[in-house]
Amino acid sequence: MQPLDVKVVEQVLAWLNNSQPVWFCTVLSTWGSSPREPGSLFAACSASEWVGSLSGGCVEDEFLAQLGSPESLQPVAIQRYGDGQSNGEIKLPCGGILTVCVEYIQPTKTWVNHFEDYLDAIRGRRLLTRNIDLKSADVSLSPASVSQSPVDWQGGESPVFVRIGPAKRLIIAGISPVAEYCVQFALALGFEVIVCEHRQEELARVTLSGCQIVPVFPADYILQPDAVHGQTAIVSLTHDARVDDTTMLDAVNTNAFYVGVMGSKRTSRNRAERLQRIGQLDDQTLAKIHMPIGLDIGSKTPAEIALAVMADIVAKYRAVH
Repeated sequence: MQPLDVKVVEQVLAWLNNSQPVWFCTVLSTWGSSPREPGSLFAACSASEWVGSLSGGCVEDEFLAQLGSPESLQPVAIQRYGDGQSNGEIKLPCGGILTVCVEYIQPTKTWVNHFEDYLDAIRGRRLLTRNIDLKSADVSLSPASVSQSPVDWQGGESPVFVRIGPAKRLIIAGISPVAEYCVQFALALGFEVIVCEHRQEELARVTLSGCQIVPVFPADYILQPDAVHGQTAIVSLTHDARVDDTTMLDAVNTNAFYVGVMGSKRTSRNRAERLQRIGQLDDQTLAKIHMPIGLDIGSKTPAEIALAVMADIVAKYRAVH
């Protein structure tokens, strides 16, 4: 899931706790160049109060314009956008088509508990399946496995199964010019970004927006409960062996899907020897660390190196998700 979807569920809970009914939308399927993936979320409590994204603008406008109509007050319904035939004459600029499950949710304790469990899952504490019965409008949560598709729906009135898991997370150990560009690229790619930096001079040097800055030694943060989950990438980009090596020694013992550290081939060989000697890492464990980090695109500048790093992370993420 995306960090934006975390914000959606947090806002849904806030509305429900404030006794406001909510329209909750989940993208079920896409065709062509639809801008949002299956499982993406959007919610509204009125035409002027909404959060999330379905398409980047046009679908949201049409959806919000229909709020309050008899059709919009159904407990659950399937809406299709982009074909220019249903839901008015909307055609997505990208030529894509998306199908959305729309739920009209009342502010009851049962629904508050439901979305508290939902939020718990996307914060990385559990992996769940959201089961939606389109005929009865019953909704339940059950344990899920990593092998499940983000959304399983066979069309028509068949039940909908939505896998709920943590949002993609990037933990960056240490601020550097490369790290600054990685923050920008990662945010654009939909990652939640956490920068760990204990050096006061570096914290004073830069201003990073859109990410969480944690003023602690990176390895200490990685060891905290819930800091790392299966959709986390951990990278160390400082050229400071004390930071980079200790981060890697702890990172390889987590369930992060990607672990990498910046350095030349020579530096990487020397680091591998140190990690094996100091951390008693075997060859299999050591192989989890991407070093040198990033795809080999001949990068030289900080921006190019950051591009190579994020391209490698995305490639690995797509390979396992």
